Amino acid sequence: MGNRRRVAAERRKTKPAVIGGAIAVVVAGAGFGAYALYGGKGAEDRTQSTSASADQKAKAVKTGPLSATEVTTTARTFLTSWQQGRVPAAAAATSDAEAATALLTSYTKDAHIKDVTLTAGTPTGGKVPFTVKGTVTYKDTSKPLTYAGALTVVRDTATGKPRVDWHSSVVHPDLKDGDTLVTGESGTPPIKAVDRDGGAVTEAKYPSLGTALDSLREKYGKTAGGKAGIELRVIRGKAAEADELSDKTLLTLSKGTPGTVKTTLNPTLQAAAEAQVAKKAKSSVVVLRPSTGEILAFANASHGFNVALQGSLAPGSTMKVITSTLLIDKGLASADKTHPCPKYFTYGGWKFQNDDKFEIKNGTFKASFARSCNTAFISQAPKLDNDSLTKQAQQVFGLSMNNWSVGVSTFDGSVPVQSQAQMAASLIGQGGVRMNPLNMASVSATIESGTFKQPYLVSPSVDDRKLATASRTLSAGTLGQLRELMSYTAGYGTAAEAMSGVSGNVGAKTGSAEVDGQKKPNGWFTAYRGDLAAAGVVQAGGHGGDTAGPIVASLLKLGG
Repeated sequence: MGNRRRVAAERRKTKPAVIGGAIAVVVAGAGFGAYALYGGKGAEDRTQSTSASADQKAKAVKTGPLSATEVTTTARTFLTSWQQGRVPAAAAATSDAEAATALLTSYTKDAHIKDVTLTAGTPTGGKVPFTVKGTVTYKDTSKPLTYAGALTVVRDTATGKPRVDWHSSVVHPDLKDGDTLVTGESGTPPIKAVDRDGGAVTEAKYPSLGTALDSLREKYGKTAGGKAGIELRVIRGKAAEADELSDKTLLTLSKGTPGTVKTTLNPTLQAAAEAQVAKKAKSSVVVLRPSTGEILAFANASHGFNVALQGSLAPGSTMKVITSTLLIDKGLASADKTHPCPKYFTYGGWKFQNDDKFEIKNGTFKASFARSCNTAFISQAPKLDNDSLTKQAQQVFGLSMNNWSVGVSTFDGSVPVQSQAQMAASLIGQGGVRMNPLNMASVSATIESGTFKQPYLVSPSVDDRKLATASRTLSAGTLGQLRELMSYTAGYGTAAEAMSGVSGNVGAKTGSAEVDGQKKPNGWFTAYRGDLAAAGVVQAGGHGGDTAGPIVASLLKLGG
């Protein structure tokens, strides 16, 4: 009897322990013990139930276009939170809370912008414009700040919730991702840029020079004798640096004392260049003095990225000027000798053709150049080395070596070593070849003067910098033939219409560069007249003679 009582007692003692163990399992989330103990569903049934629940949740994620309410509510939440200084709440309404938190915090802490009022405009789809009014205060200096901004509301694919699509430009339109806003004593004193005659060069006067003026200040501000002021500035990050964008002043709280930087710009030509590009969207132009390399004018229809000096575009048939010097140097072509220009030519597995599939039977190389026959150049590819064109561009025209010292940021052209079809395409300015109007104006300048002279906007005497040079010059025979080819093209070839009325010692070459996904090619034109050389491009404009040609010709007519 005593044993039975002890056993019963032991059983009573262990029962709570078992129940307690079952509760611990439930808390731990292992459902089988709990459901089995209390008579719930089995593990398999519960797994199916859990899976069904997950499917329901997945189906519950909202998709499809945003409603007007979702757009306005999300924008209001973000803008109101930002205005009230509730950074976590504002950041939570974006697609990248971490990046938004950092920049919105910096907006107050580093940019010293306070008393912000944000006013939303009328949405267009998911885009909501808004205005920003605030005050920038640094030490004892304050100044009002007003600008227009915009945000875009998108649907989060994971949650289905509307979010502000986060980019740094939401905070200020001039910001690229990775940029910051900082108010303080400018690290670089302001400059007063002047033209060759001493006249002021400002963005207000010449709208397309904004980025170049920023670049001039960055390079010469500390050495031009000025004193820094207090400014709100965009400090560029890696993404903007990759695009060669300079830091930018958004607001001047107190002016420093500017130092003077003299440029080579000709005020008459610069004003004319600005007027010309304003007439044609996506156009850019550069004018040089061949005898010195001085940049007399440059302008862009778009006032952001400086395509004229920093662009990287396939130059199309204007590249044939360089290729022609190569072929003549190697004895593969001669201006007045018969040269093949078939409808098609296949090399490296690619079938090349001429515009409108024309051919010239028993024609001269001069005729092929003037009409811009692609196959006349492609047909010589089998006789060239992979690096022939690269060496010609570097050694004669000073291109593709990344060593120009112009006074502002530039792209110095690229003619990479290529093989097979890509090498053949490079001969007609396609493939991997990349240029801008500055580069192609320099090519014409080299033909006109006979020697490569690195273009520059600020005289090297200002800072004793060394300009790039070419390792060799063209022979008198090759140079004479190129001048003949370009002169003939200006008078009777594809450049004749544009160059009509441009008198004197002239030469020109047209170009059209195909771009994937673009209906019309980029139109190119490069030419010289006496001691002036110019080149222009109209992106997606069509044939160069019809688009860039009139821009370049009008500037050459002005002389200078």
